[in-house]
Amino acid sequence: MRKKWLFLVLATTLVTIQQDVSAQQRQKEKYRNKANDPVSGLSYDRKLRWSDNLFRAGSFFNAIDYYQQLKQEQERNPYLAYQLAECYWYTRDYVNASHFYHEAYMFAPKVYPEAIFKEAIMLKMQGEYDKSIQTFNKFIADNPKTYKKLKKFAKVQIEGINRAVVAMKDPQPVNVVNCGPNVNSAYTELSPYPLGDTALLFSTMRQNTVMEIDRHTRNLIVSRFVVSRKQERVEQVDSFQWAIPFMDGHFNSNSVHVGNGSYSPGGDRFYFTRCAEGDSLKVSCRIYVSKFVGSAWSEPEELGDGINGDGSNTQPYCAKLGKKEVLFFSSNRTLQSRGGYDIWYSIIDPRKGTYRRPQNAGKQINTEHNEITPYYDSRENKLFFASDGWPTYGGFDIFSAEGGPSRYHNLQNLGYPINTSADELYFIKDPMGKPDAYVVSNRIGAIALKNPTCCDDIWRIQYEPKLAVTGTVVDRKNDHLITQSVVKMVDQNGDAKTYNSEDGKFLFHLSRGHQYVITSDKPGYSSMRATISTMDIKRTDPDDTVTAVVYMDTIVHDFSVHNVYYDYDKATLRPESVGSLDTLVSFMKDNPAVSVEVYSFTDGKGDEKYNKELSSRRAESVVNYLEKNGIDRARMIPKGFGKEMPAAPNTVGKKDNPEGRQLNRRTEFRVVTDVPTKHVIYNSAKKGTMDEQMQNLKVDETMNDNDDKEPADKESEMGKPGSRVNKK
Repeated sequence: MRKKWLFLVLATTLVTIQQDVSAQQRQKEKYRNKANDPVSGLSYDRKLRWSDNLFRAGSFFNAIDYYQQLKQEQERNPYLAYQLAECYWYTRDYVNASHFYHEAYMFAPKVYPEAIFKEAIMLKMQGEYDKSIQTFNKFIADNPKTYKKLKKFAKVQIEGINRAVVAMKDPQPVNVVNCGPNVNSAYTELSPYPLGDTALLFSTMRQNTVMEIDRHTRNLIVSRFVVSRKQERVEQVDSFQWAIPFMDGHFNSNSVHVGNGSYSPGGDRFYFTRCAEGDSLKVSCRIYVSKFVGSAWSEPEELGDGINGDGSNTQPYCAKLGKKEVLFFSSNRTLQSRGGYDIWYSIIDPRKGTYRRPQNAGKQINTEHNEITPYYDSRENKLFFASDGWPTYGGFDIFSAEGGPSRYHNLQNLGYPINTSADELYFIKDPMGKPDAYVVSNRIGAIALKNPTCCDDIWRIQYEPKLAVTGTVVDRKNDHLITQSVVKMVDQNGDAKTYNSEDGKFLFHLSRGHQYVITSDKPGYSSMRATISTMDIKRTDPDDTVTAVVYMDTIVHDFSVHNVYYDYDKATLRPESVGSLDTLVSFMKDNPAVSVEVYSFTDGKGDEKYNKELSSRRAESVVNYLEKNGIDRARMIPKGFGKEMPAAPNTVGKKDNPEGRQLNRRTEFRVVTDVPTKHVIYNSAKKGTMDEQMQNLKVDETMNDNDDKEPADKESEMGKPGSRVNKK
């Protein structure tokens, strides 16, 4: 699916669209009041012709205004809806574009059958992945015998979405940050090229406001080379000084757009493009070279017809492959093309200054759609490029492939967050030091002239050290690996990752500045926790992998929860109860398959009915506390038993037994697992804290899920006496 704005990107900036905004600004200011706008007063047919002429001229923003006026007269007109959708697509307003494509298809599906496909694309580029898949599938289902190529491409789009969902759950160890207002403006910035580790060369119009175009200002709105020097690093964050004109050679022009600069490996040649605007947004780019002779750069020369053949030829990048110098570039020439823009290359003879006939980089790289912005890393022997023909997360994604210049393997998407649901172009790494990089993207967060995704900015990719934890899940009793478990890693923010461990082993990727807790879940087992901290790791630290062991126990021993106190004759938890219950909270979070029954009791004093109500309120207060701290209420069942099932005698002979009554004023917890047993996990008579005793859970096999009757007064079935509580 060819996009008009792609031609503009290849010219280094969305200048024509932005210029159109400028060209029409004078008229919009003059007729800010709709009543004074003569176009607004035209008849429907004449205003429609006016709008269509604006559309054909690429005046999309102004066309939108008048199509919207027309739509007020004919709200359900499918043509107006479709034209609005097209305008919003060309200006990269994905939200509005998807809305109006949906309208066009709803109003006239037989007239605009492709509108639903385009709607799906726009939903994808918003990151509305579920809706996008549904819409792609509807397009496929609604066209059982037609649009074979487009349906095939729809399946590629769905594959890209599925890969995006997986990638977002396991992001790459990088930070992607906007290079800031000293580099980026509200207009588009493109073709970053790092000059060592001290400065950045790129192309921009360097405008933040809408400009009015006339013969006096025409030379202000062409894209030019500028350079921005890096400021001294502060806490490992890259910052840039205000960009200034690049004056090394006679590269900039007042009449055409320039960009896509690249030096030869020896630094004695500078390649770049000059792009001229034609009619109807057509942009034609040609590749130029300037040579450093003596002490100055020569006048740029256009490369011969072999490089600048038919079509548009742009984005040159010169690299060393073994002993050869190779010029990579992007072209939409037709001969030997695989479709759209392809990556091409030419072998250079630097001594003779000749270039071999360009060759297509091949089907391992190029698709029927568009592959652009080539960059070759000679250190890794990898070609990096942008494509919208392979499965992508949005529009264009950055890919890498090993090999070159004609044969490649191991094609890889660079992953999230380098690639997003928006467009990513112009990936390039630093030439020295830590391999940080740059990318151009219109993702949310860019400095935008109109809608949030209208325009491209240059973003800094800061690679983090690759941190990982590998480990095993082990039975603490015999040190055997526990298979078929689910390992969970949670950070301090509550963000969780899971790993289905078939063989008892697991692997997680880590990020700096986090505290992690790792647990495992399997029916019939309780999990201990392993903790890992990356709080002190710096961005400049080397890659590191640590190991961890998560121990699990079969539930075969008992343990107790101490110090669950209540005020006298109340169900309110006292502050000193919080510590013990927080330990239970951690246990239940670490063991999500575990559910508990909360049993509360009183001593033998008082009315039986009152005691039962009091014990029920006490059990409910415990459940409320656990729920407040993140435990699903469905995993807890409160029960009050009053003075039933005493854990100790309330009297000895005919005398009162305060110690026994103290033991009877208690709350107990019983584990309810997916097996038909209820496990006593509470015994205040044993020594040790809950953390210490939680390693040993005792199964009470005498009580099972079929035992629905009220428990009998059998101390042997309850284990040892329950937790200590305050007076009734």
